[in-house]
Formats: sequence, C-alpha cells, structure tokens
Amino acid sequence: MNSLEPKAGERVRDVHITDDTISVDLFDGRTITVPIAWYPRLLHATPKQRANWRIAGAGYGIHWPDVDEDLTTQGLLQGAPAPRGAAKAA
Repeated sequence: MNSLEPKAGERVRDVHITDDTISVDLFDGRTITVPIAWYPRLLHATPKQRANWRIAGAGYGIHWPDVDEDLTTQGLLQGAPAPRGAAKAA
C-alpha cells in the first residue's frame, strides 16, 4: 500500500481563513495551519472570495471557485506551497 494514499480521517471538515493563515480541520481531529502567503491567489483574494470555498475531491480537497484555487489535504500535510508562477495566473 502506498503511504501517500489519503486516509479517511484526512477528509476536510472545515476551513478557517485569517489575513495570515489557512487552517483546515480534518475528520481525524487534526488541524493543519499554513501561511496564506503560500497561496497567492488566496492571499490577494477578498474576504468574500476567501469565504466562498467548497469541499472537493471526495472530501480530500478544497476549491475556491471565485479565484480558481484548489488545495488538497495531502498537499497541506506535506507542507506544499503553491508552485512558483501561480500568482501570475491569479
């Protein structure tokens, strides 16, 4: 079995965004908090755009339709910021 496969408890329960951080609550009780600066599209989004998120990817992802941003719990757990150049696309 691949250790990188998502586990059921790693599904998104809730998302909280401040001016500095994105925090994702998982069903297994963990909360992942990362700097919002890692994701330029969200950093430069309005509070209304940041608040408009949806659970995606069978529960393992988050999608912000207003800024076309997608994050996965696997990427967040691995500490993966957005690829360079993502700010240009925003």
